[in-house]
Amino acid sequence: MSGQNDGSELDAVAEDAFREQVRTFLEANCSRAGDRSGSIGDDDPEGIAAAKAFQGSMADAGLAGLTFPSEFGGAGLTSRHQELFNQEVQGWYLPTTPLSISHGMCLPVLNQFGTEDQKAQFMPDNISGASIWCQMFSEPGAGSDVASLSTRAVRDGDEWIIEGQKVWTSGAQYCDYGILVARTDTSLPKHQGLTMFIVDMRQPGVEVRPLRQISGGSGFNEIFFTEARVPVDWQLGDLGQGWNLAVSMLMFERVSIGAGSGSGLDADRSPGLIQTAQALGYRHDPVLRQGLADLWIREQIKGYIGQRIRAAVEGGRVPGPEGSLAKLNGALLARRVRDVSLAIAGSAAQAWDADDAGGDRWAVACLSTAGISIAGGTDEVQRNIIGERVLGLPKEPDPYKGAAWEAIPRS
Repeated sequence: MSGQNDGSELDAVAEDAFREQVRTFLEANCSRAGDRSGSIGDDDPEGIAAAKAFQGSMADAGLAGLTFPSEFGGAGLTSRHQELFNQEVQGWYLPTTPLSISHGMCLPVLNQFGTEDQKAQFMPDNISGASIWCQMFSEPGAGSDVASLSTRAVRDGDEWIIEGQKVWTSGAQYCDYGILVARTDTSLPKHQGLTMFIVDMRQPGVEVRPLRQISGGSGFNEIFFTEARVPVDWQLGDLGQGWNLAVSMLMFERVSIGAGSGSGLDADRSPGLIQTAQALGYRHDPVLRQGLADLWIREQIKGYIGQRIRAAVEGGRVPGPEGSLAKLNGALLARRVRDVSLAIAGSAAQAWDADDAGGDRWAVACLSTAGISIAGGTDEVQRNIIGERVLGLPKEPDPYKGAAWEAIPRS
């Protein structure tokens, strides 16, 4: 079972009381989305501090990790509380972008597959934002085909020694811990010889090198492991179970990107864009009104997809192909957000005053949109998964299916 609190009916009085609790917190700690003056980038130290402080305030208010068990730092509430929270945060700006992977991917995997000791040790600080986590799957020679990865883990007494390289790791430069998939047996087929580990990102054997992006930011990184060490009891799941856990984690990622992570990290954009359009005098522009209405409708659909996925998790199931549906829908939705945003911003998306600290937010958001179609698996990968697992179409032929990883030719 997931360990998250099952949904239950709340009476009207309880719902109103919880909504009021959330509203009171938002008014005291957040700004309206339309009032946001700039983006907080993944490589902005002030943004990291703000995210941690805000998440700590959420935890103090009993609003962090709503459906996760209270004994592991969550609020121990129901899925209905989560739905109410998601409704109330629409139109507000929550400064939690640096926590998106930590909460959207790593936290659910810890909750789903961690031992009781691991959950007690790591989940409270994760939920409160005291520690931030990243995930390390992709490699220079293993992007969309994650199962072909070559980073090795070799047992040495009470530790595992990690050697290898990862790439495209978001937020690694500020993370305290990471979840890593490494190869523990080269004699098995590529999907069978993998194991998942918790890694201390601050140890000497881990080197993080930022990668500069087209937007000017450096949220992605390449990571080099040189005799990095992992305690034996930091292994997640069973030996050789890494691929199954990786698939689950990727589905959580796709849910986080496509349907919202369930912690306010992926709030709908239409309320803030509507407010901005009204403030700029576009209230009666029929084309823009149509675009905003279409965006609002599609975000409601995204919410229904998210509810379906959360119901599956509460039933003890890790998200399956519905995660790919959510991810593909989210990538397509992001492009609509971009198009409407640029229609509102006009020339301000291409030129701004040099002394305007937040003047680049429209341009950065536009440039970042393309990455959503790649992160967490490309649109093409999602369509393949949907085709095979939903529509029942045949898989692409694999001449090396069942062969030992060490016997497969590679460049």
